[in-house]
Amino acid sequence: MAKNKSKNMLKQYLLQNLARMHDEIVQFTQELVKIPTENPPGKYYRECVDIIKKQLQKFNLPTRVVHVNASDSNSYPRSCLIASYGEGQKTVYFHGHYDVVPAAHKNQFRPAIHKKKLFGRGSSDMKSGLASMIYAVRLLQLCKVPLNGRICLTIVPDEETGGMYGTRYLIDTGYIKKARAVAMIMPEPTSGAIWHACRGAISLMLKIKGKAVHVTLQRQGINAFEKMVALVNALLRLKAAVEKRKTDFNVGPGESKNSILMLGGICRCGTNFNIVPGECSMTLERRINPEEDFTTEKAALFNLLRRFQKKGINLEIETLQEGESAGITSDHYAARALAENIKRITGSRPQFRMCPGLLEIRYYIKRGIPAFAYGPGLLSVSHSPDEYVPVENIYNCAAIYALTAAQLLSQNKIK
Repeated sequence: MAKNKSKNMLKQYLLQNLARMHDEIVQFTQELVKIPTENPPGKYYRECVDIIKKQLQKFNLPTRVVHVNASDSNSYPRSCLIASYGEGQKTVYFHGHYDVVPAAHKNQFRPAIHKKKLFGRGSSDMKSGLASMIYAVRLLQLCKVPLNGRICLTIVPDEETGGMYGTRYLIDTGYIKKARAVAMIMPEPTSGAIWHACRGAISLMLKIKGKAVHVTLQRQGINAFEKMVALVNALLRLKAAVEKRKTDFNVGPGESKNSILMLGGICRCGTNFNIVPGECSMTLERRINPEEDFTTEKAALFNLLRRFQKKGINLEIETLQEGESAGITSDHYAARALAENIKRITGSRPQFRMCPGLLEIRYYIKRGIPAFAYGPGLLSVSHSPDEYVPVENIYNCAAIYALTAAQLLSQNKIK
């Protein structure tokens, strides 16, 4: 009883102080949305990093900008920000990205509030989440909440293109450490659910080269389309086999539990109706459930493709993205702490679900760090022309993150 009373007192104290910062949080979110950090190609990253750094330094948080050595990253500089609050090795990571998918129209970088919703590219995915993370730390700081450890803010680019020059770089260079890591929380637009698992992905561009000639001389040519048809038929047999498998993780409404192999997201072939097609290309999407072994599934796919290459077919394979699946139990004490605090702030207990796509929790989980996604945004409108975030969700998430970090960094973890 005393423990619950103490938690309720902390909640009320945090909410009272948070109420004084409502306008400030929204204004900061709008500042971030105004910066067109579209990825690809990665323009205006520096301007966004400067604004975030200025805000962190305004709060007297020790901040480091890590410049990423990315010689093949379209010549645009990549930088990560790392800031911390508290002392000690025991660490809770707040992790987010500042890049956004390309806008549907330039007005998306003119944030506007209408009917208690903040509209703009990145408002949902995930610049509102960045604001919630940063102001959660500010809230703990202002309220002088004692922490047995520290919160580490890691803010990265290039999540929308796989994380090679963001999270992956920080992992590979040792900036993100497993030792004494309690949990990671990231503010993806989860629509009120907690994502504790994600599918892996292998995205390929397949290109077959033949020989183009006029239709009347087709015996002298090599029909790239016909070669592709043979390859597609083999891939369809693989598709039938893998899509019988189902995940045991909970999924969102309308989403499939089945493993996925999709063909033909992009298809290109030929130059004219009366010319034997000298080149044919298409994309392939393999989405791998957490229960499947990524290495095994990748080998099965590439073994099939290489068999066609050995038959003399001029097949080129380009990897567009690749990432492993990952998952963690919803019974983990950090998962229970996050769910408990979501209910305390919103009044509703969240469901645990598997993210339908790639998710950067995979980098942490694969290294033994419990990682979860929960953010203010809505998956249904993220990346859309009318992307928005309910303003109230930004405040709620700031409170939820602050309470959860305080709980995880208390003297006694939840059993």
